[in-house]
Amino acid sequence: MKRPSLSTAVVVETAGRIADEEGLDAVTLTRIARTLGTSQPALYRHVAGYDDLIRALGLWGRELLAARLTRAAVGVAGEEAVRAMGLAWRQMAVDHPGLYAATDRYPCAGDPELEAAVDQVVETLELALGDFDLAADQRVHVARTLRSAFHGFSHLEAGDGHPLEQDLDDSFEHLIELLCVGIRAMGGSPSSATGTDRPGG
Repeated sequence: MKRPSLSTAVVVETAGRIADEEGLDAVTLTRIARTLGTSQPALYRHVAGYDDLIRALGLWGRELLAARLTRAAVGVAGEEAVRAMGLAWRQMAVDHPGLYAATDRYPCAGDPELEAAVDQVVETLELALGDFDLAADQRVHVARTLRSAFHGFSHLEAGDGHPLEQDLDDSFEHLIELLCVGIRAMGGSPSSATGTDRPGG
């Protein structure tokens, strides 16, 4: 089989595949070079080093997360939007555990591209809150809270941090309920996501 031509995309995609299949700690430049049938020095023409590779994986993970959240929020509003995005967030961590882990491995502060990727995630969460009666600054705080809650639950689930016998899906529904009660308390109740009082409903 013909080996793929080396490029930054090929190197990062190979690293992402290894991370998802075997864990982020399995990603090394030596392992990637062996997988691609090349030498480790050849990789430095495409990535500056290990830290640069982990940064690229974290960026990719955040971009993929934002895309999934955007798709999940289409056609839903209010509490259903919160639930849909929460489920999409949780599924991202299940489908791409290595890429998701990479989002926590490299610091964002001071890196404009990574900061923009984080902002995109928060802004996507914020846009889905339109049916709640929240002021603009409240939506920002709520979006940040959703990000913290979804990430915390997903991170603990990935690391077997919920060892009690209660069903995790049920626990997640409790989390969504608590979040939505809190959001409603900050403003007014959202319009029904399925009721006939919505335009076109």
